[in-house]
Amino acid sequence: MSKSNTRTFALKLLLCVGLIAGANMLYASSQALASDAQVPVQKGAYFPNTETLGPAEMRVISCGTGLPTPLTKAQKSACFMVELGNGDIFLFDVGTGSVENLFALQPRFANVDKVFLSHLHTDHFGDLDALWVGGWGSGRYTPLHVYGPSGATPELGTATAIEALTRAYAWDIAGRSGAWPDAGGRMVAHEFDYKQENQVVYEENGVRITSFPAIHVLDGSVSFRLDWNGLSFVYGGDSVPNKWFVEYAKGADIVIHESIYTPEGMNQFYGWNNMRTATYVAAYIHTPPSAFGKLMSVVRPRMAVAYHALLVPELLQQSTEAIRSTYDGPLTIAGDLFVWNVTKEEIIVREAVVSEMPYPPPAGREWGQAERSQPKGKKISDQIQAGWWDQYKPPPTAGRPRLHRGRMTRFGVLAEVI
Repeated sequence: MSKSNTRTFALKLLLCVGLIAGANMLYASSQALASDAQVPVQKGAYFPNTETLGPAEMRVISCGTGLPTPLTKAQKSACFMVELGNGDIFLFDVGTGSVENLFALQPRFANVDKVFLSHLHTDHFGDLDALWVGGWGSGRYTPLHVYGPSGATPELGTATAIEALTRAYAWDIAGRSGAWPDAGGRMVAHEFDYKQENQVVYEENGVRITSFPAIHVLDGSVSFRLDWNGLSFVYGGDSVPNKWFVEYAKGADIVIHESIYTPEGMNQFYGWNNMRTATYVAAYIHTPPSAFGKLMSVVRPRMAVAYHALLVPELLQQSTEAIRSTYDGPLTIAGDLFVWNVTKEEIIVREAVVSEMPYPPPAGREWGQAERSQPKGKKISDQIQAGWWDQYKPPPTAGRPRLHRGRMTRFGVLAEVI
């Protein structure tokens, strides 16, 4: 055999071996997941839906760690997903652009039905509409529950914001109703008093979430603490360092708090040429890096997580040095799609590896069988329907839409909604 043929044969053999090994690995992973067997954490990178959480394990993933402007490909606005070993999923804030990263993680959207808002700036709740409608079409067949603070006046509170958003999307919801499960199109506001300290705002399935006040621009900002099965997670939206955070975050396993630029860095980043404005924004309504470090030196978490700044190299170095001037404990300066696996024994920090063009996750059998109402009257008027181009002939459906015991049959009203 010639050298050329030998090399070709060797390459083909290696390719076959690699394909067989890869297929075996994928099969083994799928079998383990299907049988709920414990799949160990792979250090270095996290591949969504390839690991099962242990019964006493928490996973936190950053879906957004950036700013209100600019939104970048690398960093969206604030959003953190918390997954628990009991199957619960919670979102803390859902800032503009963050749902793109959430979809890349392909969670089971039937379980992504609880959002906790720290306040009502767009970089903390600007993608709530995308989660509401996108999650509905991707597996959520129950209402989206939104927990958030009141405001100094009723029109500045979460309930008013949700009511206004529901009105703004009336056309969208009406157009999809009947094709998608009825209940999934609802959004329910759970507004609580922002002034209360350590108040319980959620308690189900062994999970307790409490809130306490924060200080940011207006009354009506809060921070949250989640406790479950001996593990604890604390999330601060936007705030200057405050006594409530020190008290209620102390000793938690993973503590997330903003660390925006220094005043000089803020002025440099935005090109404001106005140190008074930069100082006010960085230090009077946000937390600059040295203050973040000082706060964490008192709270002493097992892992401190800083976010709320674009990680441009020169300013990242500046911020890191400022934090380390006041804090020497465990630290992650977070970008998007960072992953923390938390157990009582250890905290593992990784990055998620995701596709830039993911398929939607399967909606699931429950979504397909959930109750759908028959549309009331015609969705399109005779006048508009008369404009149907006579050269377009859609394929036939499998049968006339009809209801069977309150649920849609195989094609149902899907044939009437495009």
